[in-house]
Amino acid sequence: MSQDSHLIFADHVGRFYARQYGFPPMAGRLLGYLFVCDPPQQTIDELSEALLASRSAITGAVKLLESYKMARRTRAAGERVDRVDLDPVSQQPQNFDSAIHKEHAELFREGLALLAHAPAERRAPLEEMAALAEFLAERLPKLLDEWHAHRERLRASGHLPASSE
Repeated sequence: MSQDSHLIFADHVGRFYARQYGFPPMAGRLLGYLFVCDPPQQTIDELSEALLASRSAITGAVKLLESYKMARRTRAAGERVDRVDLDPVSQQPQNFDSAIHKEHAELFREGLALLAHAPAERRAPLEEMAALAEFLAERLPKLLDEWHAHRERLRASGHLPASSE
C-alpha cells in the first residue's frame, strides 16, 4: 500500500471521527494513520512528517487520543523519544457500561418529576429518553456477552487472530 493510500485512509477516518464524534480532524487522521502505518510505533517527528502536520498538532492529537485510551506513548530503555501506537484497550468494546445508562435514566426521571403535572406531550421527550436509557442499561451487558462469544467463534474459525489479551 502506498503512502498516498495511507494518507487517504487517514483522511477518511479523520472526517468520520470529526463528523460522528466531534474529534478535531487531526486526531481522527492520526488514529487512522496509526491503524495502517509501518512500523506500528512512530515518533512524533515521524508522524508529523507522514501526516504533513506540525509537531504541536500531532502532540495535541496524541494527548486527545490518549485521554480516550485510543493511543499510547511508550519509550524503550535508552531511547530519548516517545513512540506512539494504538492502545490495545482501544480494540476492546467501549461504552458498554450499563451504569452510565442507569445514571442517564435517573437524570431523565428527575426531569420527569419536575414535569409531573405537565401535559403528556411536554413529558414525551423525557419519557422516551428515560425508556431508551433503561433499555440500553439492560441490553448492553447482554450484547457485550454476545460479542465476546461471536469474537471467540471468529478466532476459532481463523477469521480473527488469536487473542493478544
